[in-house]
Amino acid sequence: MQLRGHFFLSVVLLIALTHCKGQHTEQPANNTTADELLVGGPFENKELLYVGMPERLHAVDTSAAWNMPGQRLLITGTMYQNDAKTPAPDVILYYYQTNTDGVYAPNEQLHPEARRHGALRGWVKTDENGHYAIYTLRPGAYPNAREPAHIHPTIKEPNNRSQYYLDAFVFDDDPLLTTKKRQALANRGGSGVLRLLQKGDLQIAEHDIILGLNIPDYPQSTKETVQSGKKIGEDMDSFTPYHAWGPDKGTTTCPVCKYGRYHGLLYFVGNNPDWSEIKKWLKYLEQEGRNRKATLKAYFIYGNTEQYDAAERRETLASLGAELGLEQLALTFVPSFSDTKTEIDRAMINQKVANTIVLYRNRSIIDKFVDLKATRGTLKSFRIASTKPRMLFLNCLLFMRYKIDEAALGD
Repeated sequence: MQLRGHFFLSVVLLIALTHCKGQHTEQPANNTTADELLVGGPFENKELLYVGMPERLHAVDTSAAWNMPGQRLLITGTMYQNDAKTPAPDVILYYYQTNTDGVYAPNEQLHPEARRHGALRGWVKTDENGHYAIYTLRPGAYPNAREPAHIHPTIKEPNNRSQYYLDAFVFDDDPLLTTKKRQALANRGGSGVLRLLQKGDLQIAEHDIILGLNIPDYPQSTKETVQSGKKIGEDMDSFTPYHAWGPDKGTTTCPVCKYGRYHGLLYFVGNNPDWSEIKKWLKYLEQEGRNRKATLKAYFIYGNTEQYDAAERRETLASLGAELGLEQLALTFVPSFSDTKTEIDRAMINQKVANTIVLYRNRSIIDKFVDLKATRGTLKSFRIASTKPRMLFLNCLLFMRYKIDEAALGD
């Protein structure tokens, strides 16, 4: 039995090393041509992406900051095409950052043009599954400034589109990242807010990127025929619905605040309720919640403005919860989807559609459906996204981290 365990561990490590190897890819030439499609708007110093770029790029990069004193940081995720579903291989992400003192560390050996970005800079190129990872150090905020600490990312796709910048990577736990600053974020490429998991002395940020999202002049692959809810890749904002049934009954608990770490599902219905359809969805989501337990929290948010009375709405939903025997699913309501008191207005839900279903993980929206029917085929094919591929990549990155440390000690 012990021999079998050792064999299994060896196989797992071999698989991890194979998946984490990262692809070796040649550096693209910096040859801007007349047919290059300019996207992203004005971009100062965009040519610095190419200055000092290695001849070969990998899906995993270790910055010069890694072995300096400070909080170690791993940023890892998947880049997706503009459809927010298809992984994007061979995409270059260039990054630069301050040191822990908030200064762009000088290095006289750098090319003169690159010195303005400092010594703590690097590149990754996504692998065939769109994965990337950066081992670095958590930066400090600018001295005597009120700007949150941040890392600057730039994207260059393997096509004729020009390079463009994303929202700076900022940190969810940074006191300088105020509500006002959060609401002013442009969400270029998706939310730039990094939410951290502490694992030993390492902070881990799982961060996906949607190419072209909210990038000016970027060709959009698809357009929503009916708009409801924020875009995939953006953050789900806090809101405080009234809980009529479920674990937080009688409160105004914010779903994404309390249950944001794992998968969450928000099922919105407005002025056109079909209670037969609603009950099918509620039964399905209740079963999913029981199967997934702590790793999935689902909510029904009812926002019908017609004949609204808070007491009656509460009683209606409580009776529905008792009728269906719901234990995991929360039944909540708001006066309308434009209500500012509950802050549900920031979710941008269309009052008139039959339903809007938003799937999020760690606050970030990872899928969305509008007017989705609860047919047998739909429910059979509708599955909450699995975390297994992501976890395999993350586990092998953690294994590689210790290999990096061993190599540094060997030097």
